[in-house]
Amino acid sequence: MSERFQLFSFHGRMRILHLTWLAFFISFFVWFNHAPLMASIREDFGLTPQQVKTLLILNVAMTIPARIVIGMLVDHFGPRRIYSSLLILSSFFCFAFALARSYEQLALTRFLLGFVGAGFVIGIRMISEWFPAREVGLAEGIYGGWGNFGSAAAAMTLPSLALLYGGEAGWRYAIATTGVIALVYGMIYFFSVSDTPRGSTYFRPKKAGAMEVSSVGDFFFYVLMNLPLYLALGLLIWKLTHLGLFTVMTANVLYIVLSLMYTYQIYHAVRVNHRVFREPVPPLDRYKFKQVAILNLAYFISFGSELAVVSMLPLFFKDTFGVNQVLAGMLASGFAFMNLVARPSGGLISDNFSRKHTLLVLLGGLGLGYLAMSQIDASWPLWLAVAATMACSFFVQATEGAVFALVPLIKRRLTGQIAGLTGAYGNVGAVTFLTAYSFTEAHTFFLIIATAALAGMAASLFLEEPKGHMAETLPDGTVQMIEVE
Repeated sequence: MSERFQLFSFHGRMRILHLTWLAFFISFFVWFNHAPLMASIREDFGLTPQQVKTLLILNVAMTIPARIVIGMLVDHFGPRRIYSSLLILSSFFCFAFALARSYEQLALTRFLLGFVGAGFVIGIRMISEWFPAREVGLAEGIYGGWGNFGSAAAAMTLPSLALLYGGEAGWRYAIATTGVIALVYGMIYFFSVSDTPRGSTYFRPKKAGAMEVSSVGDFFFYVLMNLPLYLALGLLIWKLTHLGLFTVMTANVLYIVLSLMYTYQIYHAVRVNHRVFREPVPPLDRYKFKQVAILNLAYFISFGSELAVVSMLPLFFKDTFGVNQVLAGMLASGFAFMNLVARPSGGLISDNFSRKHTLLVLLGGLGLGYLAMSQIDASWPLWLAVAATMACSFFVQATEGAVFALVPLIKRRLTGQIAGLTGAYGNVGAVTFLTAYSFTEAHTFFLIIATAALAGMAASLFLEEPKGHMAETLPDGTVQMIEVE
């Protein structure tokens, strides 16, 4: 680590890094406050196994459109205002979940709480504004890794907090407490940060509503890459209809709404990018959309699997090894615990070696890790199961760090939107993997993820190493060159 990167300083850009990863930590703490308490929630409401799995899927569903929307908002309004607003809004969804009295209320408020998962996108843009290219991978890795640890903190602390409150309502008080933390910190963050260093320009997209692309081929690629976002939501609607939460008529109406939303997004894509059909994009404005697509797939596999595994792992340990809820939460927290070192490590390795080969190697380790987890059963020593889980999680989260070491180096003024689309693919992965989990048992579930890792490695072979500089136009028309290596 260079002398310039003084991790334990609380001045200048390091102050922004620490305040921002803490915002992300709280958003994850809130987002996964239900997972370690699911046994209590299951008992309180008398939930069936399918109802439990549906809640897990609902928790990640809203984040798919939310990350796209938040990515656009942060590029236009800046991370300071958007992050503060998101934390404050999510606190009220958190209170509503804690007060739920029926399964339908649980399902609706859990769905709405998925919105807080979009907070990740905001910090990606904030950190990219404060750190140079040679350090952005490490900085983004610390932001993502230490922030992602919020899910582990929830697993380690909330069951004990629920016991401390006592009674059947202990889980409700524990979840409400996380809402209070989000509400207070949302206000603190607003008054403590700025979007850019003093004197720097905050680059905004030239047009709103869709991502700018550089060619006709990239336009159709962009439209195609948006389709899985809507298919994932359609899959969720089908699943909820299958479970009886929606009628067939309601489901058909929702399918039509999704189709109209996708059509509307295509309209905006045409409106923003119509010039590519008439004339070549100036060289300074170009970038290759395939870079975005490859990172989307890598994040689908890595972060998608992390969300899915973090959601089901406490119950997996409880049911496989017969431990109590508190111990199960502590054991499962090992998966997210590795975020503290794994995600920064992925970013650091990417900063100092080939970004393409870093991604390839880490995806390979991810696949092998899930292959090992697929063999865990009650005959394993508990310590070995935890060790295998943590080893797997290192590669999962290091892959995430390598992905977001690349995201800010594609096109600066589009960083929020690129991060939003990539982040949304993480949630598409979570919905896909959790849906697969709802139809199978845990060992097959882990094998499915291991197989997906092979597809990610194949796609990463086509990734291009970022080199030289990218150009951005200042508001006065002059051009600024930004280092990308």
